[in-house]
Amino acid sequence: MTVNEEAAHRGHISPEPLADDRRSVDWRDTPGRTDPMVSRLSALVGGPVGRHAMLGRTRFFTPLRAMLLLAVVFLALGWFGKAACIQQAPLGPDGALGLDWSNNRQYVAMCYSDIVPLYGAERLNEGAFPYATSWEEPGTDGQTQTRYMEYPVVAGLYQYVSMRVAKAWDSVSWLPGGLQVAIYFNVVALVLAFAWLATVWATAMSAGRRVWDAALVAASPLVMVHAFTNFDALATAFAAGGLLAWARRRPVLAGVLLGIGAATKLYPLLLLGPLLVLCLRTGKMRAFFRTLGAAVGTWLAVNLPIMLLYPQGWYEFFRLNSDRGADPDSIYNALRSFVGWPDWSPSTLNVVSLLLFATACAAIGWLALTAPRRPRLAQLCFLLVAAFLFTNKVWSPQYSLWLVPLAVLAIPHRRVLLAWMTVDAFVWVPRMFYYLGPDNKGVPEQWFTATVVIRDIAVLALCAVVLWQIRRPVDDPVRYGFIDDPVGGVLDQAPDAHPRRLPGWLKPAHQRAAPKASRPVSFDSVSLHRRSAEAPRSS
Repeated sequence: MTVNEEAAHRGHISPEPLADDRRSVDWRDTPGRTDPMVSRLSALVGGPVGRHAMLGRTRFFTPLRAMLLLAVVFLALGWFGKAACIQQAPLGPDGALGLDWSNNRQYVAMCYSDIVPLYGAERLNEGAFPYATSWEEPGTDGQTQTRYMEYPVVAGLYQYVSMRVAKAWDSVSWLPGGLQVAIYFNVVALVLAFAWLATVWATAMSAGRRVWDAALVAASPLVMVHAFTNFDALATAFAAGGLLAWARRRPVLAGVLLGIGAATKLYPLLLLGPLLVLCLRTGKMRAFFRTLGAAVGTWLAVNLPIMLLYPQGWYEFFRLNSDRGADPDSIYNALRSFVGWPDWSPSTLNVVSLLLFATACAAIGWLALTAPRRPRLAQLCFLLVAAFLFTNKVWSPQYSLWLVPLAVLAIPHRRVLLAWMTVDAFVWVPRMFYYLGPDNKGVPEQWFTATVVIRDIAVLALCAVVLWQIRRPVDDPVRYGFIDDPVGGVLDQAPDAHPRRLPGWLKPAHQRAAPKASRPVSFDSVSLHRRSAEAPRSS
């Protein structure tokens, strides 16, 4: 009996002969079926995938390619949102064209981007090499101070290379022309767009069966607002790539990517903290030390030449962050605005911020070691980066991009994530009008700081969801059947193997009751297949 005759005999009708290979990725999450919000949105493109559809067999329009296309659309919207700030007008002598920021265009049009003013402020317009060039400007104390490039090495060199490309473009007469700063912005934006596409790709590859969760990285409202506000997309690409390398059990590559990321923005270095406590709990310290060594070695290899040749220029990033006060978006400024906290000096603020962050790190470490089941890596990474942003004296609005891929991997609840991203993106509106000032039809300070508090509450709510699912792992939809931790790498399905000298209060309760077990016993092994026969939970 042929395949078609067999199918007809069983009551199945097919217009074409059935394929011999009818395997389907049935374990993959299909949000069109399980998520009411996505199910309604899918009506725009034909509705949810059919119940008898074969998943994972599309040859070209795969989920990843669909999400990358979606990311291109949102990145284009982000560029158009900033385009008003690279317009030119006859503002110079004899009608010479110049950048048109008249009448506070950058705030009224809400198109402000650090990339544009930094072209002149960092002396890039003069063709200067970062870290070797200095200039004088008034400091916060009214005294003149010597300034250098204020960004870490990779971000600074990226600006320099982009400037060189912009000047080379401008020197070719037959290419479309424009203001050099506008060309520079577009060169920077193009690479940042590719960096965000890399972030989407790495997040999708790390998401396991919930690959469609990465659509929230591609279509985040924060991308439309902040993809081109600063250079943070570079750091998210290296951080997401480092997590993917760890998930693929390549600890040295993970360390290299995290090291380069730390030389771009320091936050990727924070991801080593969760790796440390999870490797300590599972006895995988060799893999951790390989990642740590690669990260430190890569960071030194990138920084050492600039550190030795231009020590003052290299140190400027650290000096500036030490000397600056509370950022308008920080919790310290919000408290000062509402409850009248004193305007602490930078040195006092540094101590308070450091102590609070150290306390948060200790709490997260205790949680990771004592949770009934080993937390997922993405969960701890999200908690740690969120704690850093809360306790840090600077929370620039584009810093929220750091949380996007981590939140998507950590929190399998799409509506909750979309609500937070929308609230966080909306903070940009009162921030711009706060800078206008009430005299220029702006908004009072507390209108802006109120939205900051709402943003903070939204992030705290995400942290509460993560904490709940760590303490109750059975309620975590990411853990499903044979899937324990998609980003875990060598940690995935690894049994607990706490060091023998670790105090009992740093172990899960069920292990404290039996400290003399003959071999490591993992709570994971008890519950790993607990939900293997269940349908995926709604997100």
